[in-house]
Amino acid sequence: MKMPSIDEIVKKIKQKSNPENLGMILIHNGIVRKTSKDGSKIVKEMLLSYDKELLDKKIEELKDLPGIVEVLAFINEGRLKVGDDIMLVVVAGDRRSNVLKPFEDFIEFIKKNIVREQE
Repeated sequence: MKMPSIDEIVKKIKQKSNPENLGMILIHNGIVRKTSKDGSKIVKEMLLSYDKELLDKKIEELKDLPGIVEVLAFINEGRLKVGDDIMLVVVAGDRRSNVLKPFEDFIEFIKKNIVREQE
């Protein structure tokens, strides 16, 4: 999957959102790193797959939360090398108190429940 640029994402969200309801856009760009999660081994590549249906369901749930304007997630699938993008996660909304926790929870949910990876 070709990831959209962060600039493109921000521009589209600003264009389609009511500026009175948009106070922040948080973006997480996960990247394949050189070492394993515990730091014990060198990673040459990662094999990644994900559950698209569960991802879409979670996105719709998050969009119903107070203050949330937009939720997007782009996940690469297949063989990824060090430096490749794993995912882009975007949560936009009215204020930090409504956006930060859902953003952090969404990233954790993706890592624990949606993606399957082999280093």
